[in-house]
Parts: sequence; structure tokens; C-alpha cells
Amino acid sequence: MVRAYRILCGVLGVAFVVFGLGAFVSFFGFHAPGSAGLGEPLPVGPNGVYFVAFTGSCLVGWGGCLLGAARRPEAAPWIATATATGLVLNAVYRIFVWILGDYHALGNLPRVEAGLFLLLALALLWLRPPASAAKAS
Repeated sequence: MVRAYRILCGVLGVAFVVFGLGAFVSFFGFHAPGSAGLGEPLPVGPNGVYFVAFTGSCLVGWGGCLLGAARRPEAAPWIATATATGLVLNAVYRIFVWILGDYHALGNLPRVEAGLFLLLALALLWLRPPASAAKAS
């Protein structure tokens, strides 16, 4: 179980860092001379790109915590709970996005993402090391 937890934390950590860096760099790409904001997956404008870069910075830090948990899962089993909480919150707002219908251009993507995030949250909670492992280290 610990091996599966380490793999899950490592894969999520790398994904968070990669997506976070991509979101952070997108801010500079948006403001590069001659870009005129072209190539945005969603037209968010300058204020939206500002918050995307902020989110990217947070994802890099969060990904680093997950990579640390992959190296020493017994040192901080709380990372699984915190990450699961974040993933559940992401799933909840995606479900509301799908219900509201204002984001119809996204199709079924919000539902698929919500399901994936809920499955990942469940896996993190199911596989996390017991609290006794943290006390023993």
C-alpha cells in the first residue's frame, strides 16, 4: 500500500509542478509583445491570466509537498488529507459548472474532471500511511 501511495503522490506531484509551471509561464506568454493574448484555451483576459499565474505558483508549491510525501510518506501523512480536500473542492465546483450550464462550451469535461478528482481523493485517503507511522518516525 505504501508503494502505491508513493507512486500516486509522485505522479500527482510531478503533474502539479508541470501544470503549475505552465500556468505561471502563460502569464508571460500572454503579455509578450505581439501576442495579443492569442492561444488561450479559454479567453480569460488579463485579469484571468493574472489569477492563472497565481494558481500556477500555488500548484508548484503543492506539487513539491506531494513529491516530499512520495519520498517519505511516513513523515507527513496529512498531505494526503489536504490534497484530497483540495481535489474534492475542485470536483464540487466542476459539478456546479456543469449544472449551471454557463460553460456549455466545455461539454462533459467538467463531469469527467469531477469524477477523476473524486477518484484521486479517494485513492489518497485510502492509501495514506496510518498516523502511527508518523509517530514512529
